[in-house]
Amino acid sequence: MSKTDAQVRAEDVARAAYGKLIAMLASRTGDIIAAEDALADAFVAALKTWPERGIPDKPEAWLLTVAKNRRIDQARRDARLVITDKANDMADAQASEPQDTELDERLKLLFVCAHPAIDEGVRTPLMLQTVLGLEAEQIAKAYLVKSATMAQRLVRAKKKIKTAGIPFVVPEPEAYPERMEAVLEAVYGAYSVDWLEGDGDISHEAFFLSNILAELAPEDAETLGLTALIGFIEARRDARLSDGVLVPVPEQDVDLWDSQLIERSVSLLTLASLKRTSNSLPGRFQLEAAIQSVHAARSVTGKTDWRALSQLYAGLMQAYPSIGGAVSRAAVVAEDAGPAEGLKMLNVIQYDGLQDYQPYHAVRAHCLAALGRTADAAEAYAKACSLCADRPSQLWLEKKITDLRKKMS
Repeated sequence: MSKTDAQVRAEDVARAAYGKLIAMLASRTGDIIAAEDALADAFVAALKTWPERGIPDKPEAWLLTVAKNRRIDQARRDARLVITDKANDMADAQASEPQDTELDERLKLLFVCAHPAIDEGVRTPLMLQTVLGLEAEQIAKAYLVKSATMAQRLVRAKKKIKTAGIPFVVPEPEAYPERMEAVLEAVYGAYSVDWLEGDGDISHEAFFLSNILAELAPEDAETLGLTALIGFIEARRDARLSDGVLVPVPEQDVDLWDSQLIERSVSLLTLASLKRTSNSLPGRFQLEAAIQSVHAARSVTGKTDWRALSQLYAGLMQAYPSIGGAVSRAAVVAEDAGPAEGLKMLNVIQYDGLQDYQPYHAVRAHCLAALGRTADAAEAYAKACSLCADRPSQLWLEKKITDLRKKMS
């Protein structure tokens, strides 16, 4: 059965507005779970009502009104909360779309989720779900844990926020250091997860929040680094796909890149370096932004400086080792020193879950193909394809397999 325009619109609003509406609903009571339940009811009501009565002029305000009413009704039934007059809440929501207030509330919720009272390991996942709207299953995949396990951790954290009475406020600047790292991780995580999926609502939201955080903490080098990093990647948005198929960065048409956004990102990265003290090293996001700046330079020089990338990845792995960094470094070394060297580097990587890490097999396949080991390369590409989580990358991998099989026939 095909969806009506109203149903599609409701789903679009749900994706784009989830985080901001949860933030506004939860800020008054500190009860994130109740806010989620109320908003879920509002979405159900929208799917039922909008096709019959038409899409309201201000759909977010409509959802907020209905969700507030659901929350008030539930609170009155449970006799657990004292809520302000229902009519006043409805008037507030119907007056206009959430604007300045929703931004304030989202920032508050980000910092609430990063509060020291919340277990460190769940702070970023909590932000990914409550503020940026990712499903527990998506978050679980990113953290290589079972969906049920991640869901349980998130529920416990939400209950802790309510029972501990953590205030919904943007903290004073002196409290940023103990919370900002988790906030930055969540924003970048959301941007990365959504980059090639759907309509990009979450990645647009993450890009927006990164810029707000840079304004909020202009003296924090790593915050500026994250904003530069996302800016470099965002500048390539129009070039990332061709007919729905992934286009790797070295193969993208630089004429499709946003030169103004690249220039702004370069300025932010330069500013970040000036904000560091003389004896401090660049943070992970600054190093990753520097890597992206090398790719961006191709729009000016016409070529990619693989040696510079190799050196930057070496520094990244020394300071902030990760499975993603290790595989990316091997890919860069393969371009700089040759596929045999890249393959050697892949062979010495030791991380749990490596065999289930799709990029590892894709890079391995690329090296094998360059060495003329066509059958082995096709097998590695097939393995990568089986682990692929997004359609654009899957189509690209399938094309690689097809091209190799033509050579073999």
